[in-house]
Amino acid sequence: MRSATLKVPGATLFYEIRGSGPLLLMLPGSGGDAAIFDQLAEPLAEHFTVVAIDPRGYSHSTLDDPERGDLTAEVMSDDAHRLLEHLTPAGEDAYVFGGSGGAVVALDLLAKHPERLRLVVAHEPPIFGILPDAAAHHAFIEEVCRLLRTEGHAAAGARFAAGVGVTMKGFPNPDELPPRPAGLIRRLVANGPIMMAHELRPITSYLPDEAALATVSDRLVLGAGELTRGRLPHRPAAALAENLGLPLTIFPGGHSGFTDEPEAFTQLLLDLLLGARSATS
Repeated sequence: MRSATLKVPGATLFYEIRGSGPLLLMLPGSGGDAAIFDQLAEPLAEHFTVVAIDPRGYSHSTLDDPERGDLTAEVMSDDAHRLLEHLTPAGEDAYVFGGSGGAVVALDLLAKHPERLRLVVAHEPPIFGILPDAAAHHAFIEEVCRLLRTEGHAAAGARFAAGVGVTMKGFPNPDELPPRPAGLIRRLVANGPIMMAHELRPITSYLPDEAALATVSDRLVLGAGELTRGRLPHRPAAALAENLGLPLTIFPGGHSGFTDEPEAFTQLLLDLLLGARSATS
């Protein structure tokens, strides 16, 4: 594995590269970074050049202006596109996996730049606005943001987890881990308040361009977790799949299935990616 940086408007992006073959860009969920994909990246790197990114303003990716504004899907999608243009020759297909907030970014990237993408796998994008009860969910997000301002990150995080019904496991004690996973846990803890203050509202209020996605739906896989059926993380992916006439692909585990069930999750993801690659060949 090696790491590098890329200067983009307003930020410097940090990313990690493994393997060889067609480029596979990994977009972490809101507040995550490249190292969250460690358990997936090694087997995927046997078939692809796996590029995992720290989104702007998180972990090793720095902002030019210390005054943070909202972190939107559109800005992060532009970052991802610039990274693809930097790393892939003209005419070469790229592949994308995005989880949670990263799945929202992936949808925006596919809608705007389908010419460079062979397959996008979007796992549980929290696009609450496409749901029939969207108003209630937006009110819930506003409540979380209010709690963040008035009672702090712990109270806001607890309310968010309860409202979403996530099945994610708690963080292990970093003092009991090897250096790399320990560093990841410490960065995720530091990124959490940033995410809630600057990304949670714009990401969950994002509305995908369904007309644009419908024209390239053969390049899109919408995924959801087996353990989140009927819960908020699962429902937007199911709704968008229905709107686009696509099947919903059920992945092992829950919202964080790629860390909860990494082997089974990776195998399904690899099957999807290699299937698309074989069809292109």
